[in-house]
Amino acid sequence: MFVSEVFVQNYRNYIKEKVSFENKTNFLVGKNAQGKTNLMEAIYLCSVGRSARTPRDRELINFDSDRAYVKVFVKKRFSADRVEMTLDKSANKRVAVNGLPITRIGELMGVVTTVFFSPDEMKIVKDGPSDRRRFMDISLCQMSKAYFYLLSSYNKTLSQRNKLLKNGATDDVLDVWDMQLVGLGSKIIKTRRGFVQRLGEKAAHNHSYLTDGGESLKLGYESESGETVEEIALSFKEHLLKDREKDKLMGYTRSGPHKDDIAFFVGDTDIRAFGSQGQQRTAALAVKLAEIDLIAGEKEEYPVLLLDDVLSELDLDRQIRLLNKIKDYQTIITCTHIDDNLTKAIGNYAKFMVENGKVTRG
Repeated sequence: MFVSEVFVQNYRNYIKEKVSFENKTNFLVGKNAQGKTNLMEAIYLCSVGRSARTPRDRELINFDSDRAYVKVFVKKRFSADRVEMTLDKSANKRVAVNGLPITRIGELMGVVTTVFFSPDEMKIVKDGPSDRRRFMDISLCQMSKAYFYLLSSYNKTLSQRNKLLKNGATDDVLDVWDMQLVGLGSKIIKTRRGFVQRLGEKAAHNHSYLTDGGESLKLGYESESGETVEEIALSFKEHLLKDREKDKLMGYTRSGPHKDDIAFFVGDTDIRAFGSQGQQRTAALAVKLAEIDLIAGEKEEYPVLLLDDVLSELDLDRQIRLLNKIKDYQTIITCTHIDDNLTKAIGNYAKFMVENGKVTRG
């Protein structure tokens, strides 16, 4: 899969711009605050239906406009797709795939598959569990619409249970909702556990490559015990019953997949809390590269890799190692400049200059 064309109108600092990308490494080069990340953000928006930078769609609309429009064309092995998105300050966003409006964002999943990485993505290692759960869920949703709808059902059920807890529901009522929560949650946990296991194997290989064998990375999924859905369901149910009185006092559900986490170890060190910035950055990058391999294995074609200002965080040796690793699929990279030694190492690439919301071929 690769993004062949992006069109944006009244999006962030872009008034009207069209860019045709190559199915190889593409550099968006320019000074800061010129619109490089905005263009990459537009691609990601058409991939998962939300920005990686803000939950508020209004912020994506040009200050002097009431409406923004984004269109992304992708080419695949046996087909081509077009995603269009209209953002309006006074209405909900509208999305169409190949000219047909969609009513549920789940229908967008997997049409434009991307993996996004920026310096802020270090939060999947160093910040709280919610960032790591979000990472898992976005990746799994792109691979499986069924998972998207499973997660949506779980979140709705969880919200209803929390309302009942706050309103003093009886045990008989909670028993009914616990049964639904356990049924959905155990499937989510089983899916995530398998995802983290496969991710960890590939991440360990990537991490060894990026560090030239200097360190070893290991991931672990922290959740309910059990390997099968039935075993997980039993553990989850026991925790809900054990915690019920405290849940009533607190007014929310204290156990379940919405509390799960991924552990990151380099050697015996839990780098979530005790790793250096360099260790956290390299681990996060290794995990993102592993995510690409998992999606490629599931979808039978590589996703588009979006690297926002990542090269500036790496020394030249790791920059070269990274670009050699990703040269077989489309990558779009934002940067302020390209080192001559880097261009010699990677060979074939496309360069675009970005200045004040205008893009020209370099």
